[in-house]
Amino acid sequence: MGYVVICFFCGLSAGIIGRYKGSSFVLWFAIGFVVPIVGTVAALLWRFEDNEVFRKCDDCGRVIPLYQQVCNHCGADQEWPAELDAAETEEVHSPAG
Repeated sequence: MGYVVICFFCGLSAGIIGRYKGSSFVLWFAIGFVVPIVGTVAALLWRFEDNEVFRKCDDCGRVIPLYQQVCNHCGADQEWPAELDAAETEEVHSPAG
């Protein structure tokens, strides 16, 4: 019984941390419940979802994360933005100083 209580509170803490970082409460609760201490530590180390770069879909105009290849709304395949390729090239080839 004591182990279930510890699992519940570890799941609760992981869920609250995950939700604070913009992810799913239920997903992080399940991770924290199944793997008690490690789940909470993983939630602490996980990235903030709010810091993601977004773009508009070329076909429907819905805002999607930059890393998505296919739009969730219309299913259109997305091209990598040319502006980002140019910015990365400038960073690599620019002299430091």
